[in-house]
Amino acid sequence: MRPILTHLALHVPDLQACIDFYQDFCGMQVIHRRPGKGSQIVWMAEPGRESDFIFVIMPGGEPRQLAAGDYSHFGFALQSRAEVDAVVDKARAAGCLLWAQRDEPYPVGYYCGVRDPAGHQIEFSYGQPLGPGATPINAN
Repeated sequence: MRPILTHLALHVPDLQACIDFYQDFCGMQVIHRRPGKGSQIVWMAEPGRESDFIFVIMPGGEPRQLAAGDYSHFGFALQSRAEVDAVVDKARAAGCLLWAQRDEPYPVGYYCGVRDPAGHQIEFSYGQPLGPGATPINAN
């Protein structure tokens, strides 16, 4: 048996703000809504990956307060360095930029950090061995 990661479920303090963020910054779409525990439960996915991996978000969470130096994050791959730069500009204008572009040796690549409305850290990267067109690192 080999389990396959299919979703990540998050309680968030402001459901609509998180939906808007993941649509705007990550290109995710709402693929399912249903009533749940006095409110609603929302499934979001990247177009074309609806049966591979989703975020399940629901209200009722507390804002995340990560300790200084805690780089826990969700990672999204982009197609170019220019796309990372565009995210930095957009996040700076929206007031949610955590760290501007950084360029580190393979396999880390070129990346930036953004905070979602719930306080989760989001990394946008280019040049990692993950995501569109990437060649995975040999695990040996």
